[in-house]
Amino acid sequence: MRKLRIVKDKTARVVMLGIALFTILFLIVIGLTLFFKAFPIMKEKNLWLLLSSASWKPFKGDFGFLPFIISTLYVSLIAIVIALPLSILTSIYLNSYASKRIRKFFEPVVDLLSGIPPVIYGVWGTLTIVPLISVKIAPRFVEYSTGYSVLAGGIVLAVMIIPLLISIIVEVFRSVPHEMTDASLSLGATKWQTVKKIILRKSFPGIIAASVLALSRAFGETMAVLMVCGNIPQIPLSFFDACYPLPALIANNYGEMLSMPSYESALMFSAFLLFIIIILFNGISRVTLNQIERRYHFS
Repeated sequence: MRKLRIVKDKTARVVMLGIALFTILFLIVIGLTLFFKAFPIMKEKNLWLLLSSASWKPFKGDFGFLPFIISTLYVSLIAIVIALPLSILTSIYLNSYASKRIRKFFEPVVDLLSGIPPVIYGVWGTLTIVPLISVKIAPRFVEYSTGYSVLAGGIVLAVMIIPLLISIIVEVFRSVPHEMTDASLSLGATKWQTVKKIILRKSFPGIIAASVLALSRAFGETMAVLMVCGNIPQIPLSFFDACYPLPALIANNYGEMLSMPSYESALMFSAFLLFIIIILFNGISRVTLNQIERRYHFS
């Protein structure tokens, strides 16, 4: 019997190691596939010119990806700046102030919002956010805006990632030991003081991790952003200018331009570029998060 248990344990370990290695290998295969598909355009054009040029004229052989990179970063950063404070405050309420009845009502609603297809958010943004920006917000800052803009993309994306952030941050708050919060309250601290000094402090690494996960989703979101950003290959000079994120570029053009090898390679280069951006962002965030966790562990 003991030998059977040892065999089962070793088998489980080998299987799980194999699955872990397969996951890493799958990521490497994706990266290599995109690289080899994008290699012709990198061989034909100077890499620095591809990344720094703002000229996008595929039929003339000009492939400048700077507008798409900046648009992707702008929309994603606006989304996280809007979504993170709202998500943290909502999570604090659900974790520390809301009654059980309210929590039982809101938590399934949050999960439901996470499951809504992106195209629904895109339609909602087209019908509400775009006219709101065009008619009410933009005239206060610029002469004219169609509403299809960086801001519209950021707002729609923020609404999309808020449910994900709330779900994760609530679980992070619940992982804080009850003994610590009970001790704080028993010493005379108010609920808000307990939240600020105990829950938020101990949950800070988890909040950073949730933000990284939400930003990774924001970088790759396609359909909803495609519908409200305007899709003009230009460097946006303000939040009210149209933009063209990398995922929208791929979704709009791939399949139609396969007859042009250089255009197909350029689109694959944009996919490879998005892949690298997400990998680098997650890697840097992981290193930063490890430093934060080490600091909070020893503090």
